[in-house]
Amino acid sequence: MVDRNDIGSWLTGPDTSGISKYPGERLGLPESGPGSIARAGRRIIAIVVDWGLALLISNFAFAGDSWATLAVFAVEQMLLVGTLGYSIGHRVVGIHVVRIGGGPAGPLAGLVRAVLLCLVIPAVIFDPDHRGLPDKAMNTVLVRH
Repeated sequence: MVDRNDIGSWLTGPDTSGISKYPGERLGLPESGPGSIARAGRRIIAIVVDWGLALLISNFAFAGDSWATLAVFAVEQMLLVGTLGYSIGHRVVGIHVVRIGGGPAGPLAGLVRAVLLCLVIPAVIFDPDHRGLPDKAMNTVLVRH
């Protein structure tokens, strides 16, 4: 029979001992500082910087064509994240992409992340560790530098 201890009282609430205290805890990452999960503020600033650069390049090279802007953004993400582990926007705010366990992201991760970022919807759906679908698809995480 279910009793009061199974569901918690209205004062203490349900048992939350199995829930992470901070994003990245389940992945073995620190709560703050270098190596911790990059929070939403840094991610937003990074994507705004990257999109702004794509717009600037598109305006000069392709007369501001919206598809060209998206292509420039995708190429930047593929090349820079795939080779260096960070885009220009990531570098500005001090974050980079790594595989779970600490290895470099790699070219395939750069390609998949770029395609999924360009679709927008997967990038705004994320888990309790602040990993979006592009990160989950390639087993990567955005961490502070």
